Amino acid sequence: MADGRQFTIIKVFRKYSHSLGPDALQFLEEILEKHDIADNDVEFSIETIAREYNKQDDAAMKVSLDILRRVYDALQDQGNPGEAEELLDPDSHLYFVDAFEMPSWHWSQERGTFEKSSSPLTVAGSADSRIAAVRNRLHIIKQSILRNEHFSPSTLPSRDREHLVTLKSTKQLLGRAGERFLLLGMLAHNKEGKLCVEDSDGSVELDLSKMDEPGEGLYTEGCFALVEGEYNEDGILEVVAMGQPPCEDRETARSIYGHIDFLGQGSTSLLEDSQFARRIREELFDLYFFFLSDVWLDHPQTLVGLQKMFDNCIENSFIPKVIVMCGNFTSKSIMQGGGRDIQHYQENFDSLADLIASYPQITRETHFVFVPGPLDITGSSALPRRPILSTFTSHLRSKIPKVHFTSNPCRLKFFGQEVVIFREDTMARMLRNTIGIKPNVTGEDLRRYLVQSILDQSHLTPLTTHIQPVLPDFDHALRLYPLPTAVILADKYEKYKLTYSGCHVFNPGGFVGNSFSFSTYCPAERSSEEGVLDIEQED
Repeated sequence: MADGRQFTIIKVFRKYSHSLGPDALQFLEEILEKHDIADNDVEFSIETIAREYNKQDDAAMKVSLDILRRVYDALQDQGNPGEAEELLDPDSHLYFVDAFEMPSWHWSQERGTFEKSSSPLTVAGSADSRIAAVRNRLHIIKQSILRNEHFSPSTLPSRDREHLVTLKSTKQLLGRAGERFLLLGMLAHNKEGKLCVEDSDGSVELDLSKMDEPGEGLYTEGCFALVEGEYNEDGILEVVAMGQPPCEDRETARSIYGHIDFLGQGSTSLLEDSQFARRIREELFDLYFFFLSDVWLDHPQTLVGLQKMFDNCIENSFIPKVIVMCGNFTSKSIMQGGGRDIQHYQENFDSLADLIASYPQITRETHFVFVPGPLDITGSSALPRRPILSTFTSHLRSKIPKVHFTSNPCRLKFFGQEVVIFREDTMARMLRNTIGIKPNVTGEDLRRYLVQSILDQSHLTPLTTHIQPVLPDFDHALRLYPLPTAVILADKYEKYKLTYSGCHVFNPGGFVGNSFSFSTYCPAERSSEEGVLDIEQED
């Protein structure tokens, strides 16, 4: 019986990539014996200890007995029954995560899991980091594909094994003309301008003339695709089918990598997430986040629209917990503007600060988040973008106690939910850079194609760096793995909302003109609603 318990203890810690020495193993067995843990409950109890051990900053691969004692003592101190009766405090579980503060986790082929980067991150990056960023994208997609039921063989004898799809590498094509292959790789153009698919072993030219139409989605230069075709004697793959990689839902990814703190704000288990979700529905059902995009502060009606929105909040006792304002905060670029344009840019932010401060209850209770757009003055045009320069926001900082100037993109962590906020003209950029095949779709189908492509690629910008420059050391900040709870694709494109693979995606539309559009997000329901303020023109 003791051997069975030891096996369970070792198995659980091995799942978190930790090994146990005899002292640590004996200590854990003593804990189980002290608390009279039944054999059926051993795995659950050890799982709790292993997860907490893995959260420690000084946790090593070889389990330290001192850290293990510290974790056990901390768990002992959590047994206060009065805690369950306390109401949830939303502010203590609300975090705003800047892209430049997120820890960098890269995929380790040797260990088959994520490893935290130990080298310092730089804005300049290096040749190695540029290669590593693309390889990480490939390996993260591939490891989730290989868990997919169509690619992963069952351990039990089954007829389905005959229909199992097998991924091949480009190097396995050599000398095998006339055979059919399925490849996973990045779509790109070679030096001769020919379309090809690249993986970590090489590349092969593609011939799309025999393909009727690809699977749903937008196929851009720099995206990863599943390509099936016949390899001919000229060294070209004659493609018969092309599709986006299957998307892995958040729950599946979290069940495997739930112990990894991707955001640097503490990780939670699936059990804790479900408990929080239930309590949020019961206790915080009336809590909302507001999202606005293209808040043109140089437009004469914008402050009028914001005043109308604030008035409605006060009149209806509907104070949002968070108001996210995404750029552009100017209707025209002032990157090359003169001193007068820059002065007006700052004065517009000052006017906004005075307007917000004139509503004491909102100023006191609401968090304001400012996300820069493509035309705003930041340190760089490459993604992720730095926050708006502090020179222009000093008045806002002095007037509003809960103000946050974040990068683009940024993330909002609320209990077990992760909300990604990204301001970019994504639809137009993706459509401009589709390759080989142009999607003959419009309206709702086009919006669905965009959302599907972004989430299937597990990345906000599935494009090559010459199309969309990205800081390679911070490419992980654009990653959508594990799948977030919600993604805000703030875009000048028309507003929309839809849910794909359990992830709610929406575009709040532009807060410009005479009908000011925005979106409200309810964490209790994990869904959004569209809002419009109609402002009548005054003569």
